[in-house]
Amino acid sequence: MADPRSRPQWQVVFFFAFVGMSTAYGIDASLPAFDEMRPDVGLPPGSNRITLAITVYFLGMAVGHPFYGPIADRFGRAPTLRIAMAVYAAGAIGSMLATDFEFLLACRTVWGVGAAGATLMHTTMARDLFSGDRMARVMSLVSAVFLVGPVIGPLAAEGILQVASWRWVYAVALLFPVAIVAAGWRFGETLDPAHRRPLRVGPTLEAARTVLGCRRAILYIAAVTVGDGAFLIFLGSTQQVFDIVYDRADQFAVLFAATAVVYAIGFLLLNPAIGRWGAHPVGVTVITAALGVHGLLLAVTLAADGVPGFWTWFVLVTVGSALLALLLPVAMSKALEPLGEVAGTASGILGLVHITCASLLAALVGIQLGDTTTPWSVGAFAYNAVSLAILVAAGRTPEPDPEVVAEASS
Repeated sequence: MADPRSRPQWQVVFFFAFVGMSTAYGIDASLPAFDEMRPDVGLPPGSNRITLAITVYFLGMAVGHPFYGPIADRFGRAPTLRIAMAVYAAGAIGSMLATDFEFLLACRTVWGVGAAGATLMHTTMARDLFSGDRMARVMSLVSAVFLVGPVIGPLAAEGILQVASWRWVYAVALLFPVAIVAAGWRFGETLDPAHRRPLRVGPTLEAARTVLGCRRAILYIAAVTVGDGAFLIFLGSTQQVFDIVYDRADQFAVLFAATAVVYAIGFLLLNPAIGRWGAHPVGVTVITAALGVHGLLLAVTLAADGVPGFWTWFVLVTVGSALLALLLPVAMSKALEPLGEVAGTASGILGLVHITCASLLAALVGIQLGDTTTPWSVGAFAYNAVSLAILVAAGRTPEPDPEVVAEASS
């Protein structure tokens, strides 16, 4: 098993991106299957309750983060990733076999818990290998490659639905844990043996206090959490708007996949921008630009009584959401920069806060959507503005002394 530090950067990027794709598939491939799923799990046609299959997936991810973090700091990233992939497979199998809605939600939650390990490990392993602006640049490349998944996922699901049941969409998900476990054996372990921590309550709580006491890290996570609240409106409610507001459900898979191309271009441009100007200034710039786009979206929406022209709406939400997505590698790298010696626990705690709160913020808007897009426009603009304010405050917060952090976490 090779040392990951000796691998070319492109191999690291592609491995991390593939691990991330497993998480995305559980979301993106589900969306085109909603119409097929409803009658098979006991829901009436058009029921919005089916979107809970996405909500509980995110909540499962949130719950899983603090579970995996201390395990990863004790036993290593590679074995923790294998455990997560076993849980992922169990959730996918249960979801595939579900015949009632409650059982589907339970299995989707388990699936999300497994997906949490994938999300946590690729972030934690990146922090093991890189730090600060360097980590932000690598994670921007990971995000660009990762977006192949959201392009292929909905299209693959549509292709499967043309010839088979939605259950086969979920069956295909089982390819991910098999491939990731096999690739993980070759990739190797990234945790420095000197940073292994005992899996006991006392040291774990001490590490948690170190994380929660790092004001700079908390502010960066708060900024990306509120920003992702706006981004997840796009992820969770686009299919509903296509179907109910614009009567374009048949175009959803292709156009949703096309948005990933815009995201990928953004992440590819983010990498050299961070190298030139630094992660924080670039983060402030993209979130300011996103606020301008969402302000325009709000004005256009209100002027059109909640239903702007489809292409105007689609272009503005795609660009605004893409700009918001660029904050994630910036904020996560800056939040984890002073917490390298407790990276697993830190990623777990911060991931719990980030995913739980962002999902709930998005759900508050999603449940308000009916036959207009006004709640979306108002929510996205408000969340974007708050995210920018917090991000500016994070940049003004002094960096913690690394020796103090290391002493507190030892």
